[in-house]
Amino acid sequence: MKSTYQFFILLLAMVSITGSSCKKALIEQPYTAFTTDYYKTEGGLQSAINAVYANMRYDFGPLGAVGLSNVGTDEFTFGDQVTSGQFLELGTYQIPPTNGAILTPWNRNYNGINLCNAILKFAPDVAMDDNRRNVLMAEARYLRAHLYLLLVEHFGAVPIDLGSGDLQFTEVPYYGFNRLPFNDILKKNYQAMIDDLTFASQHLPVQRPGSTNASPSAGNSSFKLAQPAALHLLAKVYLFRGYSAVKEATDFKNAYTTAMELINNKAKYGTDLLPDYGQVHKQGNDYNREILYSVERLALNNAANETLDPSTDFANKVNIANNLFNANYQNQITVDGVSLIDDRPLIYGRPLRQFAPTRYVSNTAFSDKVNDSRWDHTFRTLWKVNTVRTGADLQAFIAKLATIGFKIGDTAIYLPLTTARANQLVAAGKKYKIVGPDDWWTNQTKKTQLYPNLKKYDDSLRNNPQDVSGRPFIVSKLSETYLTAAEAAMQDGHPSDAVTLINVLRTRAAYRPGLTAEQLAQRVAAMQIGLSQITLDFILDERTRELCGESLRWADLAVRNKLVDRVKSYNPDGAANVQSFHNLRPIPQDQINSVVDPGGDANRNKYQNPGYY
Repeated sequence: MKSTYQFFILLLAMVSITGSSCKKALIEQPYTAFTTDYYKTEGGLQSAINAVYANMRYDFGPLGAVGLSNVGTDEFTFGDQVTSGQFLELGTYQIPPTNGAILTPWNRNYNGINLCNAILKFAPDVAMDDNRRNVLMAEARYLRAHLYLLLVEHFGAVPIDLGSGDLQFTEVPYYGFNRLPFNDILKKNYQAMIDDLTFASQHLPVQRPGSTNASPSAGNSSFKLAQPAALHLLAKVYLFRGYSAVKEATDFKNAYTTAMELINNKAKYGTDLLPDYGQVHKQGNDYNREILYSVERLALNNAANETLDPSTDFANKVNIANNLFNANYQNQITVDGVSLIDDRPLIYGRPLRQFAPTRYVSNTAFSDKVNDSRWDHTFRTLWKVNTVRTGADLQAFIAKLATIGFKIGDTAIYLPLTTARANQLVAAGKKYKIVGPDDWWTNQTKKTQLYPNLKKYDDSLRNNPQDVSGRPFIVSKLSETYLTAAEAAMQDGHPSDAVTLINVLRTRAAYRPGLTAEQLAQRVAAMQIGLSQITLDFILDERTRELCGESLRWADLAVRNKLVDRVKSYNPDGAANVQSFHNLRPIPQDQINSVVDPGGDANRNKYQNPGYY
């Protein structure tokens, strides 16, 4: 890889300040010099694994990572603030190899991979408890596999030989680029991930450390890895390989068996579905038992979260997801000269307007918004009068509101779900802003800057309106394991099992607090599906209903070779340009330019993905 040695030095520096990634605060331990001898101690290995945990922050939460996983899909397009640059390129499928967002996994993941290689090289010879050694090596193998998966699902075959041999620690400069022949390397990629995750599923702790809803404030490690996360990811890797050019006949069967091991033994593994979908992403419930793995951040602690300036730092390791999907609610409604929301209340976040949902989401995936509670728990369509004012300023604002017949907590903006309902409210003389679905933002109509606002990442516990989030970023949860098992069952030829698994999720989705037993029974019945509905497209729709906006969608479509079909059908911003070669991202141009071919071949394009040269 290009400058692998520089990656190595970067991680050594990071280890010195990371401390325990799940502790209350980072403990700075400055070192003026490093050698690999540091990894030959138990403390050095622990610091190294902490650094890899922290490295995952680059892939879950920053601007580039969230955009790469969501924009240009059937679910999300770019918002009204995007007029040029990386997200316009991604969203319109005019993606050059210089695109900024693709650098997020490419430039960052190899740091973590090479450090995992170091841990696995040195750990066997370090004097330490054997059980602790196995756990630490299992963490390294899970994290290495996950980092590789994030590369493979975007770029296809990627090097596992960084200059010192397959999966070996590299500490010298290397300018080769070992990704040829593509399918040979891709086969190695998948087998390495499967081997790593099999080991992790056997040697990680059986249950996630920490109680079912524990906060890390007391120092417990609630999102240290455990066997459920490894089983979940192993099932997904089998499933993904089953769609690839290097598929094996047993992949879908293995995906199903692995996922069902977790589903059938939830008590053993300390996990379960919550009875109320609305509680899964609720702030304050971040450590619930349905979550298998999250990338840790800590509330109100930007130093621990490695965020230097939250008002301007959108990349690096920040979790800015709480601000990226927000519509422009600020100063949208004025009554008799008084703006009902003229600042940025913490609950509503900073309206960066980078990502907006497509009409597929509201009209197709969530066509049933009555029996299925997931729409209401996923999107905000109502903003209330609110403010960040305090003291005398707050009292003055309250008095001003009173003069126009409003108070804090009254409706300020409402997006009815039908045009008829919008017209009815307007005819009734409602003073708040009413925006019917025909007027929601799209890049074709641009009638308003308002649209259903993804709210899974809401964070009201921040330092100020410009701040980023201190919430953990959910990476995997048990409901997705059910969907993986269902899809594998369908592909393995027993779709009736898929019906059973999906109906478990749909039964849960019918629940809303306050329903009578009779009402709930009617909604559950309406939500059930039958064998005739089990198709890949239906499962993709169900994944939207269950997982919308969770940084999974682009890979979901591309790996299954459904990207072109779904974008052409549901995303008018990308429909004109998307082609089959877009199922892979381009290798960054700087990487291509740096390659020194071992045979002296000046044609570096042979290392690039087709369609990008």
